[in-house]
Amino acid sequence: MPIADWVPHLLRKPCMRIIKDQKIVEDTWVYLADDAELPASGDVIVSTQRLHRDSAALFARSGAVGVRLKSDELPDVIGPDLARLALVAVDFPKFGDGRGYTTGRLLRERYNFKGELRAIGNVLRDQIFYMHRCGFNAFELTPGKSLESALEAFGEFSVSYQAAADDPRPLYRRRAI
Repeated sequence: MPIADWVPHLLRKPCMRIIKDQKIVEDTWVYLADDAELPASGDVIVSTQRLHRDSAALFARSGAVGVRLKSDELPDVIGPDLARLALVAVDFPKFGDGRGYTTGRLLRERYNFKGELRAIGNVLRDQIFYMHRCGFNAFELTPGKSLESALEAFGEFSVSYQAAADDPRPLYRRRAI
């Protein structure tokens, strides 16, 4: 479900928990709709349109700023502001839409983004291992899905052959000599 469908204005997610850095944590971020009043403080996640429109006000306030990228938006739309962003949330609108994987890898490898990279939208347990390999370190699961079960996904594979954002060395470079 796209975030715009369930965020009419300012939504404080009551006690929402997410997976971050392979642990279950309370989410402190608030999604801010494009027409919502900008709070004086607190960590907010905004759309790319709001980031461009209100950039000066967003970064002048107290609190961190994050941006929400839709699946059809590439990282270059936030490139100039990327160094000032603490979080990038990448939308996965449906299970079969893999564009977010590319976005995550580009943010980590090409743009050298070091902040929180969060997968949002239709995020399922089966995808978490692969999203993590592409550089995601935080996950908002589809409502109703078990976070505890999803944590097990990180350990389902002991070896990966190909290089990725989590380890740029191919398997033959990782062998002990």
